[in-house]
Parts: sequence; structure tokens; C-alpha cells
Amino acid sequence: MNGKTRLGLGDAAVVAGVSRTTLLRAIRSGEISATRHKNAFVIDASELARAFPQTRPDAVQDTPRRDLAREADVTAEPGELRELRARLEAAEMRFADAHDQISDLRRRFDIATQQLGEALQQVRLLTDQRAAPAPIRRWWRFGR
Repeated sequence: MNGKTRLGLGDAAVVAGVSRTTLLRAIRSGEISATRHKNAFVIDASELARAFPQTRPDAVQDTPRRDLAREADVTAEPGELRELRARLEAAEMRFADAHDQISDLRRRFDIATQQLGEALQQVRLLTDQRAAPAPIRRWWRFGR
């Protein structure tokens, strides 16, 4: 990376191989210097290389990589892809199970709410809900 190249936060994150949040934390902690331009951070490529040195020999040094999906297909091994697909399938099955469980719990909650309403109605019928009669106010104090 040459010193004249200036990158936005997203592009710098792709080049460095870290998330935007990591870069923001580094900027706020003073680990990386960046300037603000139109409410966005701009980072020198040399500053980025100093803070996050490239560990891959085939990493592009001057321009950010935009097509990460295609690059992942090229660099991933077939065994890794199978393993990742199996993990994804397992996660999708867990998600479907969790979704079914949530639906079942919602159904049970609705039934319990309905039963509670019916029980409350029966209790109201069994108890006297009339207000207590007001005491009779006599102006004569004798007999109290």
C-alpha cells in the first residue's frame, strides 16, 4: 500500500480483513489515525498497513477487494466447503426446530390465556361483586 491511497471505513475494513467495528474501535482508542471527510472516516493505506499488517502473501495491497464471495470460492478447499455446508445445514435445522418450538409455545400461551379468562369469569360469578351498601347516616347520635 502506498501512502497516497486513502480509504473509506468499509474499504479499509475489507483490505485489513477486519470488521468496520474493529476499525472504529482502533480509531477511537488512538491506535489508528484517521480524518473525517463529509461525516465519514478516511484512513491512509500506510496507516492501515502499520496497524493491521497483511498476513496473506496474495493479498492485494493497493485496492480493496470487492468480490469476496468469488474469492472465497477460489481460496476455500473442497473439504472446507463440505464442512461449511454441513454446518450451515445443521444451523438451519436448529433454526427450524426453534421456530417450531416458538410456534408451539405461542399456541400454548394462547390456550392458557383463554383458560385463565374463563376461570376468572367463573370466580366472578361465584363471588358477590356488588358494592357494599353505604352506611346509613343518622343525624341523631343516640343509639350509636
